[in-house]
Amino acid sequence: MNDRKRSLDIFERGKKIIAKGYSAIRGKTGANSKKTNIPWVPILNNSRPLWESTLQNKGNGKKILVAISMGGYKLGTIFESSLAVALSLRGTDVDVLLCDGVLPGCQQTEIAMTPPDKLLALSVQPRCSSCFAFGSGVFDPLGLNIYRYSDFLTASDRKNAADIAERIPFNEIENFTWNNLAVGEHAIAGALRYFARGNLTGEPYAERIARMYLKSSLLTASVVINLLKKKKYDVACFNHGIYVPMGIIGEVCRNNGVRVVNWNPGYRSQRFIFSHGTTYHHTMPTEPTDVWENMILTPEMNQDITEYLKSRWQGSQDWISFLSKSVEDNATISQLTGIDFSKKTVSLLTSVMWDARLHYKTNAFPDMLDWVYFTIEYFIQHPELQLVIRVHPAEAKGAVPSRQRVVEEVNSRFPHLPENIILVPPESPASTYAIVERSNAAIIYNTKTGIEISSMGIPVIVAGEAWIRGKGFSRDASSPDEYRRLLDQLPLKTGLNHTELERAQKYAYHFFFRRMIPLLFITPEFKLNISTLDELKPGVYPGLDVICDGILKGTPFIYPAEKIDTR
Repeated sequence: MNDRKRSLDIFERGKKIIAKGYSAIRGKTGANSKKTNIPWVPILNNSRPLWESTLQNKGNGKKILVAISMGGYKLGTIFESSLAVALSLRGTDVDVLLCDGVLPGCQQTEIAMTPPDKLLALSVQPRCSSCFAFGSGVFDPLGLNIYRYSDFLTASDRKNAADIAERIPFNEIENFTWNNLAVGEHAIAGALRYFARGNLTGEPYAERIARMYLKSSLLTASVVINLLKKKKYDVACFNHGIYVPMGIIGEVCRNNGVRVVNWNPGYRSQRFIFSHGTTYHHTMPTEPTDVWENMILTPEMNQDITEYLKSRWQGSQDWISFLSKSVEDNATISQLTGIDFSKKTVSLLTSVMWDARLHYKTNAFPDMLDWVYFTIEYFIQHPELQLVIRVHPAEAKGAVPSRQRVVEEVNSRFPHLPENIILVPPESPASTYAIVERSNAAIIYNTKTGIEISSMGIPVIVAGEAWIRGKGFSRDASSPDEYRRLLDQLPLKTGLNHTELERAQKYAYHFFFRRMIPLLFITPEFKLNISTLDELKPGVYPGLDVICDGILKGTPFIYPAEKIDTR
């Protein structure tokens, strides 16, 4: 089956699914719509004159590309369709880009659902039909221009992608560029995400999967290049900004002078993080400190951040959490882990090895495992200190459980750890925060938990590109020698001083309350809690106004939480 026919078959299957959704809601509104994949019809039925007028006048404003691509990412589709409506109501001309099954691998491809031998044997991904159907089902009723990937791929494009993906030597894929686009880097990132590993060593299907993602990268690049030849856009907005296809979309847009806006769901429930130009993984470490350091932290703000950070221990206010039902009692933790809290303790917090593996100039080590090994070797020589390695719970409890585990890697390298080094596995119910609270200091690579630890007054040594680096309250290393010198200072005589603690708390407030923008009309179940389009117009939801202004005017994506009570 050729690629074009495959895409058409997927499209036809998608239409049948969509038709079922339409028949389920035709003439119905309110609660009935919650049972379907098409949330907009009842809302549009209550706002038909407003929306018809909006569509008639949409050609006069800025041109915005909502490049959702992966319609099966349900939160993304519900959110980006809301964004498309809100931007249209503000006078913009919004187009939507959806993949209709042309990519052999993408961010929706997961090894737990489709193992590599099966995936490579298929002519189309198992999720393609439902992915396209859900995206179309949500966006179609809006009447916006919806472009499909296959609309912008020629037979030559498809052949070129296949030929290049097979021709490039495997060891050259990661650094391979095409038309000045880092297609290889995103292909390897996609393969690592698929395998849920920090490297591809030992994976028998590694090369074939990497080539599959390289082909997907090249196809995505051709789609966006051809689209931008047909239509000019002022801004492209889409999720994440890493992996395939999102990383490639950003590469092409930036190369063609299209301003890029990326977003991610925040930790706090019903909150979103936006960034200009690229993924927030890159923009947060370089964000100027003057956007938060001159804030006056009022008693009310201090109470808000203190209460929220305490809620993080169990994740009660979050929709992204791995710590529910964790054990906080020190005696129980000691029984579970073997930690002796009477000793001078240093906590090391890992990250998930495959997650957003990016290159940063200031990392002291080439990757997280090298850092872990170096640290263990150091503490083997310092038995007077107890090192507790708390492996990130997301290794076991994340949406994509890791297939390369820190505990296994450490045990392979160090079969017999000394008594002063304790490994706490990701499955352990022991509270990370309770362990850190009893520590003299914490060591991190790039986990965001450093923000919370610093706000507890505990010194943090940073060896990677954690976002607290360079903020004035962490101890930062940019080389192994510098890292060793920081370790030589342990145990520390005091915690953070008053100035450092205040800066840490300000930054925590800034990150969790100002950078995480509330959109309370999107429920934790990923549904729309609105009845008319008037609710998405300017002046109703301050968070939505901040987001739309940032997209249209380039203003900072900072929510003035200190001025607005959204508790």
